[in-house]
Amino acid sequence: MTQSNERVELVETDAGTARLTWHRAQRARLVLAVSHGAGGGIEARDLRALAAELPAHGVTVALVEQPWRVAGKKLAPAPKTLDVGWRGIWPTLAGPGLPVVAGGRSAGARVACRTAKELGAVAVLALSFPLHPPGKPEKSRADELLGAGVPTLVVQGGNDPFGKPEEFPEGPYDLVEVPYGDHGFAVPKRAEIGQEQALGILTEGVVKWLASLV
Repeated sequence: MTQSNERVELVETDAGTARLTWHRAQRARLVLAVSHGAGGGIEARDLRALAAELPAHGVTVALVEQPWRVAGKKLAPAPKTLDVGWRGIWPTLAGPGLPVVAGGRSAGARVACRTAKELGAVAVLALSFPLHPPGKPEKSRADELLGAGVPTLVVQGGNDPFGKPEEFPEGPYDLVEVPYGDHGFAVPKRAEIGQEQALGILTEGVVKWLASLV
């Protein structure tokens, strides 16, 4: 990634000002818009890895910061407000006239699933989908994932306390497991794979899946 390919854009939404950081492909065929979770921003290792890797494969990446993050708040608002912010940035994402894949990590993945069909997303990328709160498998959010209504890829850490890959129900989606990964795709030092290899599994899985879309 060269710095010249990165551009920051502010977008006004009904939930406040959002921020897009564009990582543009020279000959883009897709836009992948990915937002952060409820406890972090676009500096997350998986989002950064995708922004660095995908432009070389013809995919422009837009890292989306929700208005609450731009405003400097530490706690995410209710899901309904997150959806309002996401809807507000969509016309800007669709502006280049390319197919848009809606994506996000954790809470951002839930937003993408809930709004994909309504907004006209061609697919959903769900990174670290929070299938349930840690230790509370009975409080499942599987209906959001299963109801996305478009081709969906889940990328899940093998040791994610919000839902391990084997906990996911059968459904109309693909799943890539990052072995040993936690909710942030961090792998312990004693793991059989290193951190760089874990992120390589993640990016390779996303590249292959995106290639199958168009």
